[in-house]
Amino acid sequence: MIPDTSTETVFTYGSPALKFGAGASDEIGFDLARLGAKRVLIVTDPQIAATEHPQRVAEQMAKFGVEAHVFDGVHVEPTDASLRQAIDHARGSGPWDAFVAVGGGSSIDTAKAVNLLTTNTGELMDYINAPVGAAKAPAQPLKPLVAVPTTTGTGSESTTICVLDVLSLKVKTGISHASLRPTLAVVDPALTVTQPPEVTASSGMDILCHALESYTARPYDSYDRKTPEQRVPYCGANPISDMWSEQALRLLCRSFRSAVRDGENVAARVDMALAATMAGLGFGNAGVHIPHANAYPIAGRVKEFRPPGYAVHEPMVPHGMSVSLTAPEAFRFTFSARPERHVRAAELLDPTADRPKDLADFLPAMLTELMQDIGIPNGIGGVGYTSSDVPDLVEGAMKQQRLLATAPRPVTDEDIERILVRSLDNW
Repeated sequence: MIPDTSTETVFTYGSPALKFGAGASDEIGFDLARLGAKRVLIVTDPQIAATEHPQRVAEQMAKFGVEAHVFDGVHVEPTDASLRQAIDHARGSGPWDAFVAVGGGSSIDTAKAVNLLTTNTGELMDYINAPVGAAKAPAQPLKPLVAVPTTTGTGSESTTICVLDVLSLKVKTGISHASLRPTLAVVDPALTVTQPPEVTASSGMDILCHALESYTARPYDSYDRKTPEQRVPYCGANPISDMWSEQALRLLCRSFRSAVRDGENVAARVDMALAATMAGLGFGNAGVHIPHANAYPIAGRVKEFRPPGYAVHEPMVPHGMSVSLTAPEAFRFTFSARPERHVRAAELLDPTADRPKDLADFLPAMLTELMQDIGIPNGIGGVGYTSSDVPDLVEGAMKQQRLLATAPRPVTDEDIERILVRSLDNW
C-alpha cells in the first residue's frame, strides 16, 4: 500500500554490469559474442588511438568472431558539431550490432550519442535537455554499449548522461535518459598508466566532485512524490549512493596525490579507477549540483586557456578542472543545508585533520589545499575569466536547472554570482 504522504518515499538505482581489474579489456570480445554481436564500432579519440589500446581491443575481438572497426575522430570535450560528425560516420558505415567506447568521458559520451542517433530517428537537438533542446525520449531500444575508460574521472561508464558543448550558444549541456547507460563497464586500470599527471589531477577532481556533490545532494525523500512515469535517474541522495560516495572518498584520501605524483604507481592507479567507478555509481543515481552547473559555462565560454598535459590545438578547460574551480565556494554555500554531510566528507578525505573553529570552512579549506598540491589553477581567474565575465557565466549556470534542482538548498542568480566572484581567486 502506498503511504499517504506528499513527499517521496521511493528512490531508484541503476548501474551497468561491471568488469574490473587488470586484463579486463582482453575479454571484451567474449562479452560481445555472448550478447550476439557480430559487427562492432569502436569509438575513440586520436590521442587514445595513438596508444594502440583501441587497436588491441579490436584485435582480440576477432578471436571470438566479432568484426571490429575503429572510429578515432572523437573531439576532446565533445561539441554538437563533433557529435554530428561521429553520428554521420556511424550511420554511413553501419549497421552495427554494438558499440565499444575506448577512452575518457569524451569517447564514452560520443558513443552514447552515436548509439542513440543510429537506433532512433531525428537529430541531436531533439534529444538534448531542455531548455536548450527538445528533451525527446528515445522511442526505440538502443544497441549494447561497452564502455572502457582509459582515464580515471568522468564516471561516464556508469551514467545515463552524454555531455556536449552547443557551439552556437556557447553553453555546455547534455542528453539524459536511462537508455544511455552502458550495458557493460570494463574498467582496466592498466589502461590508465599512460595518463599524464595533469590529466590525472583534473579527472581526479571530477571523481572528487562527483562523490561530494552526490553525498551532499538534496535527499530523495525531500522531493514531492512522483508518479512512476515521472521518475528520472537523478533522484537525490539515498542510502545506496551514499555508500558508493563514501567509499570513493576513502580511496581518494589514500591515493589521489600519489597517482598524480607517480603515474606508474599501480596501486594508486587501481584505487583511482575504482574510485571513479564508485563515484559514478553514486552520482549516476543521486545527481550532482552547483559545481557541475557552474562547470558547463566555464568550459563552454573558454577564452585562450590551453591546459598543460592535454594534446589539444584549441582553447579548452578540461571538464574536471572546470568543475573544481568553484567547488570550494559552492560547498561553503551548501554547508548550512547539510552541515553533518560536509563535515563527514572532509573527515573522509583526511581523517587526521583537525576541525576548524568555523566548520563551514572545513571542506573548502581541504579542497583548496588539495588543488594547490596537484596543480589545479587557483580559480576561474586562473583559466582566463575576470569579473566582467561573471554575468555570462551566471546565465549559463542557471540554464542547468536539472542539476541545480539537486542542490541541498535553493539556488538563485545572486547565489551563483557570489560563488563565481569568490572563485575568481581561491587562494
